[in-house]
Amino acid sequence: WGARVGPNVCNCLVSSPFDVLSRSSPLAMSATMVNNSVLKCGNSTMARGRALATPSLPALRQAVNAKRMAHAGRVQTTMGATGKFVVGGNWKCNGTIDSVKQLVSALNAGSITADVEVICAPPMVHVGLVCGTLESPFQVAVQNCWDGPGGAFTGEVSAEMIADAGIPWVIIGHSERRTLCGETSELVAKKVKYAIDHGLNVMACIGETLAEREAGRTMEVCYSQLAPIAAALTENDWSHVVIAYEPVWAIGTGKVATPAQAQDVHAGVRGWLNNNVSPAVASATRIQYGGSVNAGNCEELASQPDIDGFLVGGASLNGPDFITICNAARMSVVA
Repeated sequence: WGARVGPNVCNCLVSSPFDVLSRSSPLAMSATMVNNSVLKCGNSTMARGRALATPSLPALRQAVNAKRMAHAGRVQTTMGATGKFVVGGNWKCNGTIDSVKQLVSALNAGSITADVEVICAPPMVHVGLVCGTLESPFQVAVQNCWDGPGGAFTGEVSAEMIADAGIPWVIIGHSERRTLCGETSELVAKKVKYAIDHGLNVMACIGETLAEREAGRTMEVCYSQLAPIAAALTENDWSHVVIAYEPVWAIGTGKVATPAQAQDVHAGVRGWLNNNVSPAVASATRIQYGGSVNAGNCEELASQPDIDGFLVGGASLNGPDFITICNAARMSVVA
């Protein structure tokens, strides 16, 4: 995955199978400006008419899936995923124009030497700025989307709008939205399905509270959050999903699950996928750990066989620390 693809593609190196989709589809290109005629990515522009001449989204996805399975360079022991280690940075509701510019500058100046897919999720108001200045290999995500088409839904953003703006990823079901905004697992599943159907890749979040963990209900809660998603998706849909396990009690608290605790949950989630979706989905689906991941604990966590990446909160706001976390991918189990 280092070749440029297609005559009508942005002048960007392809660093992962998902980049083929995100950089060659008119629905999912890292865009800095969208109007009725032109899409712009970095220093390269292309007319929307030429973009539409690229292969259809289903065809691209079929090619991406085949190549991902054929070229995956990361093979876990036990039941670990076969995909590239994936790190997401969730900037949450943080940042000014100046601080975002400084963070992007620090990320661009960093050196990512590991074989890793990296996605940054700025607040919606800063997405345009980040898309216009953040360089490869970083991709961009938004932090939420609506569960259907656009319309009279004040404050929401639809999957179609996100795709049209060239954003390839969305975070759905974060515990802060479940607890603060009342999102149910059924609503999360509806959002996941709608986003995938309209060209997006999803980081779908699950995780238990401290009370649920202390009651011995960790896996019960995680399974109950996964079940509606599994019921909503086709098997092919899962190639556009990354599961993010984030124990609620460890998010922003400074507490972190031990590597053994995180590994146990990840292995349980993969076993659930094996038994309730398919062995192929269990093998291919990447499972991130989130919950006070930082530059000091990332390598030990990354060495666990069923931890396929991270979804990072506070530490993603520090450029050098986030680069260190991304490079922890080198500690993952490699064939």
